[in-house]
Amino acid sequence: MRATFMYGPGDVRVENAPDPVLRQPTDAIVRIVRACICGSDLHPYHNIPASEQGTPMGHEFLGVVEELGSDVSGLRRGDLVVAPFAWADNTCDFCREGLHTSCRHGGFWAAGGIGGGQAEAIRVPQAQGTLVKLPVGEDSALLPSLLTLSDVYGTGYHAAKMAKVNPRTTVTVIGDGAVGLMAVLSAKRLGAERIILMGRHKDRTDLGRDFGATDVVAERGEEGIAKVRELTGGDGTHTVLEAVGYMSAYEMAVGVVRPGGVISRVGVPQYEDAPIGFGSLFGPNITLNGGPAPVRAYIDELLPDVLDGTVEPGRVFDRTIGLDEVPDGYRAMNNREALKVLVRP
Repeated sequence: MRATFMYGPGDVRVENAPDPVLRQPTDAIVRIVRACICGSDLHPYHNIPASEQGTPMGHEFLGVVEELGSDVSGLRRGDLVVAPFAWADNTCDFCREGLHTSCRHGGFWAAGGIGGGQAEAIRVPQAQGTLVKLPVGEDSALLPSLLTLSDVYGTGYHAAKMAKVNPRTTVTVIGDGAVGLMAVLSAKRLGAERIILMGRHKDRTDLGRDFGATDVVAERGEEGIAKVRELTGGDGTHTVLEAVGYMSAYEMAVGVVRPGGVISRVGVPQYEDAPIGFGSLFGPNITLNGGPAPVRAYIDELLPDVLDGTVEPGRVFDRTIGLDEVPDGYRAMNNREALKVLVRP
């Protein structure tokens, strides 16, 4: 089969790789029909250590079940399925608490001997707990929106849920990438009436307005903070959904959050140390939370609105490529020429 590997910063290659095979009775083999490139894939694209063997890439995919281990029930060959970006048994105590990213028997794609999703096929561990059957065919026009359930829609929703967004809360979303736009959509879905989107790419912020943003702030840094404060009578917003991951975004989040408010981070942090002292979080009683989204916990809740067309999260995909074009897709996203790239193996 063909699969994507990263050999160093900016060095993405699509190569021949061994076909996946069942190794455990809880495995499944899935033929991938849609995958994509994630904004978080750009972090290793910038700084992954060079290697001779390469690192498999991709953690978002839809596929068709080709083979099933003997212990897997509830799925059949030919089923179209969506896979969350973390595989899990869906039965351990952490999974039952809705924290599938900490599953005692789970893990992440493209790590620990498990392949990546930017490929023609993949072995799925803990298939019964991981894969969610979809009631459509592999030619459905809904596939782009269904693919967002594997990560970006669930991650944006996680940001809003962890911040306890509701009709009484005002919201600032930092970042106009796919996750930030999904955070806007999710905040709107949870009833927020005032949603300020901080982003400077007009095509993206226009889509953010379609998803529910009431205001757009293109300024960044202190100027951006001042603008949000101006829009909110000097107070800032009850909640801030940070979907970037850089220190500059964290500093803006601290600058625009209202006293007593919540900063919810889902942008993968590219730093370890950040202000949390009296002048930043402690004094104004700010709550800081977030983390990798347990999207498996949200798929059943979010799926119906996607199926009936109430929401169209697949609009974040603005470029479609074949598998062999994946290196070009990385370059396009890195150069901000594409918001999110859909891959059709």
